Amino acid sequence: MASNSSRLILSRSASTPRWMSTSSSAVKREEGTLLFRKLAALGLGGTNANVADTLDDWVKEGHSLKRYDVIGYATQLRRYKKYDQAIQLYEWMDKSNTRMNNADRAIRIDLLAKTEGIASAENYFNSLEGSAKTKKTYGALLNCYCHQKMFDKAIELFQKMSELNLHTNALNYNNVMALYMNVGQPERVPKLFLEMKEKIIAPDLYTYNKLMNSYATLNDFEAVERVLNMMKTDNVTFDWFTYGNLATIYVNAGLIDKADAALKKLENMKNLKDPEAFHTLMNLYRQTSDASGVHRAWDSLKLTFPKPSNLSYLILLLALSKLGDVLGLEEYFREWESTCSNYDVRLSNVIVESYLSRDMIDEAKLLLESVARRGVNPNLRTQDLFMNFHLKKQEVDLAMKYLEAGAAEVKLGKETWFPNKESVNNFRRCFEEGNDAALSLKFCEIMKKMNRLDSETQKLLDNLSRK
Repeated sequence: MASNSSRLILSRSASTPRWMSTSSSAVKREEGTLLFRKLAALGLGGTNANVADTLDDWVKEGHSLKRYDVIGYATQLRRYKKYDQAIQLYEWMDKSNTRMNNADRAIRIDLLAKTEGIASAENYFNSLEGSAKTKKTYGALLNCYCHQKMFDKAIELFQKMSELNLHTNALNYNNVMALYMNVGQPERVPKLFLEMKEKIIAPDLYTYNKLMNSYATLNDFEAVERVLNMMKTDNVTFDWFTYGNLATIYVNAGLIDKADAALKKLENMKNLKDPEAFHTLMNLYRQTSDASGVHRAWDSLKLTFPKPSNLSYLILLLALSKLGDVLGLEEYFREWESTCSNYDVRLSNVIVESYLSRDMIDEAKLLLESVARRGVNPNLRTQDLFMNFHLKKQEVDLAMKYLEAGAAEVKLGKETWFPNKESVNNFRRCFEEGNDAALSLKFCEIMKKMNRLDSETQKLLDNLSRK
């Protein structure tokens, strides 16, 4: 392995001739993409390679590697939730004697909490010199406490930060507001908002949304309106998320007219570039039983994103299925199937569920065969759909085949939702009404292997053992 000093090259390159700059940049981009792919692939396929070795080899091959390159790779890895590789990048930089700033240390605290646990994050924070314990590193640890709902530690640290005058922006307040909501104390959010105002800390959009949510949880919808008026008075520009959040509040409260008004404002916003905005529209129009709204949102999405993602199609199909738009459901499913490059069984499951809900078992099986011909296997949700269909028909032997197929896919020792609670109850109901002891015992044995032997199923097994 190369020595630590050789791991990071921070040299300043000579000026590149202008006529060479475009091709040189392209080469650098290609090299960067190749290295990122190598880093992202670590840990897959049983490889023993690690980040340090990969970067050492990269430098040995003559490639330059600057600090901002490594930070960029770490950012991308975090975006894809590859936290183990990301933390190794920071460790590599640390061993390379690369100068770390407070933002780097804050990110490292977050990554340590995600990969090694909160104790490691605390130990790292406590090891920092006094000058490195800043609003960023304190804030990172506070975020970890809030995210993990460690209430006492979060509040104690938040108060200490206040004493040290480290609350200079809305971020820390937002984290504590989210904590209050998550632990069922929404009444404390407005008090925290008032504290921000008293300290002249400007709230951001997230703050206002959390404040609205707290009032909605307390069923104080007049207060929700007051927050909206406050935002207008403060000249706050509403984003699509705020309108979506407001519509969600009204939908949950059964205030459909107000929800529709908020959705119209969201729908009429210009230059929407986030697919999540259109997903929100489709989901909420589904909840208000507005099929035309779902179709409008989809048409707008396709204008912005001519090749919608699998996720976008999935949200559309789920909405159309819920609204009973069978023709639209099958039309858009065929459209997706004809253009998709990566077949997603979740979408075919929506159609399978639609068929089974209409007792079209033959059509559902034909679709399953069609999916198999594409080389795609059914997932646990597929097995659960067919299993429940047969259980409702009292066809326990057929349902058992799908239970066995699903159980074979469940990894030993790993928690699983399969079969879901409804399916388990349906199985027990069938066994209580029938007298097939062999099938009952088989069911109990399968559940035991999956660590899903709850008290009711255990009781069933005990009764069988006594017979």
